[in-house]
Amino acid sequence: MKILIADSMHPSLFEMLRDEGWDYSYHPEFRREDILNNISGYEGLVIRSKTNVDEEMLSAATQLRFIARAGAGLDLIDLEVARTRQIEVFHAGKGNRDAVAEHALGMLLALFNNILRADRQVRSGTWDREGNRGVELMNKTVGIIGYGNNGSATAQRLSGFGCQVLAYDKYRDNYGDAFASESSMQEIMEKADIVSLHIPLTEVTRYLVNDEFVANFSKPFYLLNLSRGETVSLDAVVKGLKSGKILGACLDVLENEKINKLTQAQQEAFDYLRASDNVVLTPHIAGWTHESYIRINEVLIDQIRNWL
Repeated sequence: MKILIADSMHPSLFEMLRDEGWDYSYHPEFRREDILNNISGYEGLVIRSKTNVDEEMLSAATQLRFIARAGAGLDLIDLEVARTRQIEVFHAGKGNRDAVAEHALGMLLALFNNILRADRQVRSGTWDREGNRGVELMNKTVGIIGYGNNGSATAQRLSGFGCQVLAYDKYRDNYGDAFASESSMQEIMEKADIVSLHIPLTEVTRYLVNDEFVANFSKPFYLLNLSRGETVSLDAVVKGLKSGKILGACLDVLENEKINKLTQAQQEAFDYLRASDNVVLTPHIAGWTHESYIRINEVLIDQIRNWL
């Protein structure tokens, strides 16, 4: 079996592939045209997030049997065309769920305890205890939207902080567990102090968080997004922060992550967010740990082996 690896991967993957007796070509430098020109000779394709695997690419992949996405999101893969062509699609959601959960808690604790601002102040010689008085997670109600790998791992950590966790997942039934109660979106909007998104990007979830979404909450809340940037309208977040309906935001993803190529409206929203003390921003690194870099490979290899 010949596999094209068209993105940067941890070197541990190569030994795993050799142990299985699978042939591979490693071309992290490949761009779209390179993949299109070479994909016809391969039965497997391993990608991260730079490659849009659409109908054109799948049409060129005449021998392709599977696609392995080294990550959780599948929004760059045309799943319907892959299904029609009987191409199996794997993803490594289990590989980075613990990293995502820890990152979510890290961002939230930094926000609640003013850690970033306090650090800057102390470094500059300001010792302001009262101005940096924190907020506790204990007894907060957290609404988790999307209760898959990342959502459930985050709920597990939050429950250890004494939070009541409400989980809503449109595509699952009977998913309540020891860490979260199965809930409705309405209940989350009525009770949540904190809302955390763990959802894929689809036509249904695109800009799920908009002005109407924010307005429907019964009380001010904190927002976390560690899923996909385009699930949240940054303009709605800015309006919510200005009005006080959103108390603070932790954003690991943005609707446009090419921050040097923002539209004027996106630039205005981004400028407000980056100047705000009640916003924590990171560059899409939730799940991006040294451990998950290896674990993702292990998860993908196990899935492909079991499928074969």
